[in-house]
Amino acid sequence: MISIGNFFFRYRNFLFIFLYLLLFIPSPKLFTPELFGDQYYLMPIILGLVVTIAGELIRGITIGLAYIIRGGRDKKVYAEKLVTEGIFNHCRNPLYVGNILMLLGVGILSNSLYYVGVVIPLFLFIYQAIVLAEENFLRNKFGADFDAYCARVNRWVIRLSGLGHTMSQMKFNYKRWLLKEYNTLFIWLVGIVAILLFKYPMLTRDPDQRNLIFGVLVLLLGGIYLYVRYLKKSGKMTDK
Repeated sequence: MISIGNFFFRYRNFLFIFLYLLLFIPSPKLFTPELFGDQYYLMPIILGLVVTIAGELIRGITIGLAYIIRGGRDKKVYAEKLVTEGIFNHCRNPLYVGNILMLLGVGILSNSLYYVGVVIPLFLFIYQAIVLAEENFLRNKFGADFDAYCARVNRWVIRLSGLGHTMSQMKFNYKRWLLKEYNTLFIWLVGIVAILLFKYPMLTRDPDQRNLIFGVLVLLLGGIYLYVRYLKKSGKMTDK
């Protein structure tokens, strides 16, 4: 599993995009009019949005409170220090938990039985392998300190006790959240817009109107993306 995890760690940034594209593969519906009536489409829309937004909130809070080097070094697992503050004091892998919820949410939103039943379990297997590879590196580097951390903090389940105290003791760095997360936010939001407009034609019955709305929203999101990228590359906004 560790070797599998090291392999997928190298390509995990592309993995998110690839899994997003799988949302548009034809699939039987997760929620059907036979089971939920004529308004069946409200179920995946509401539930999917709640789950996927919860995932981004977890990612945002995690990054804003205590940042961890997510890209490794030379596409290999790497850590300069053992990060245990912020949300990492309540879960060892909150960013991955956020990713899982984001993809599960858009899978529900797309009303795809194949995505929720096949792609998400595959995604969980890949993430478990990546986490085992990371833990192997951290245990070899930090030894007893990492073992003590593992004994105290869950791998996947976020411990809610004391979470309010943790957040109140740290200042949320919204600039860091924006600068580190704008790529993910752009892909995520464009995906949500595409799913809502093209998976649910009943929301906008006129195809021309649907295409126009999609084009306008993508241009708007793209403009915001390019502006944040400009601020980052020019040094006019930093996370300090």
